[in-house]
Amino acid sequence: MNRTDIHAALTDLLLTPGLDLDEAADRHFAPDYRQRTDGSWANRDEFLAHIAHLRTVVAAGSVEVHDELSSGDRYADRHTMEVIKIDGSTVRMEVYLFGEFAPDGRFRRVEETTLMLEGADADRNLGSAR
Repeated sequence: MNRTDIHAALTDLLLTPGLDLDEAADRHFAPDYRQRTDGSWANRDEFLAHIAHLRTVVAAGSVEVHDELSSGDRYADRHTMEVIKIDGSTVRMEVYLFGEFAPDGRFRRVEETTLMLEGADADRNLGSAR
């Protein structure tokens, strides 16, 4: 079984122009997917609304995975997401993530905490903005 990882998921969701959002989500996230970011839970539909919003804000970016571990159906990583917004400003966030895989290798659950490294105060909630 092939498993997804956060680099592949974020690349498809945010950094691959022209890739349909539903197609990208179906590659990496199970139908019962849930995510908690900085204490706020979102179901799959709410998560996709968040990504749809980001797609209107993000012009380009990159994902750098610093640490990554998986054991059984569990996954953890520490990564930095850098985005260049359509207005030309840059936002960098370090993310600490714990997840669970569904039996088919897609994410079933992700819980993450974000740390703003660069960006405006208004971008502090970019990790969960809708």
